[in-house]
Amino acid sequence: MNLSQLNPGQRASILGFRQLSAEVRKRLMIMGILPETPVLLIRKAPMGDPLQVEVRGVSLAIREKIAAAIEVEIIG
Repeated sequence: MNLSQLNPGQRASILGFRQLSAEVRKRLMIMGILPETPVLLIRKAPMGDPLQVEVRGVSLAIREKIAAAIEVEIIG
């Protein structure tokens, strides 16, 4: 499953990234989006892009295309 498939309010653990450039992967990691990190999908914009997520107590906006490349596993 990927991050863009979560419903608002769902929590998941990040498993890894696929088909992302090294530059984008590095930016995500700098923002705290690392493997085995819990993430909460807060909401999706009306047209589905971007998504608002909470990672380590920080709210972030992530493009749907990038979120689709972040593999997650639902927790709780």
